[in-house]
This record gives sequence, structure tokens and C-alpha cells, in this order.
Amino acid sequence: MPLFDDDDFMMTTPRENFFQILRTANQNIVEKEIEKVIERLAVAEKMLEEQGLDEEYERRVRSEIASAPEDMENRKNSLFIETVGNIVTQCE
Repeated sequence: MPLFDDDDFMMTTPRENFFQILRTANQNIVEKEIEKVIERLAVAEKMLEEQGLDEEYERRVRSEIASAPEDMENRKNSLFIETVGNIVTQCE
């Protein structure tokens, strides 16, 4: 049984697909992929802290969200799509 219907996939956003896959895919695979994302974030934060850039990073996050919301939305969508691809590939 497929995780999603091709017609549904084309009618929803990457965010909606992401959360639908999280609910329907093998939970062990989902947890593993979410842990990978969190691990990458933890490493990035550690690198920023070690270089004294954590406060600058927080300012930059707020600035980017405010000044380039469309670019940020596209980047989030790319991450949603990448993560869904990783989960679906392992569930096949």
C-alpha cells in the first residue's frame, strides 16, 4: 500500500505531505530521520557557539524571516521534501 496517493501529493504543500508521511510511515524510520535532522541542527548550533556566532545567528534568523519570507519558505519546503524522500525511500 503506498504511503500517499499521487493525486493527493500534487494537491498539497510540502509541509502537508511531510506531516502526513510522519503520521503514516513506519515510526522507527520516522524517528530515525527526525533524529538525523535534530543532530544536524545540534552540530550547526555547536559550531556557531564555538565561534562565538550564536547571538549573531539568532539576529540573522529573525532578519532573514522578516526580509526574505519567500526564500525561507522555499528553503523549509526543500527540507520537508528531502526528509519525506528519505523516509519514503526507506519504507519501500
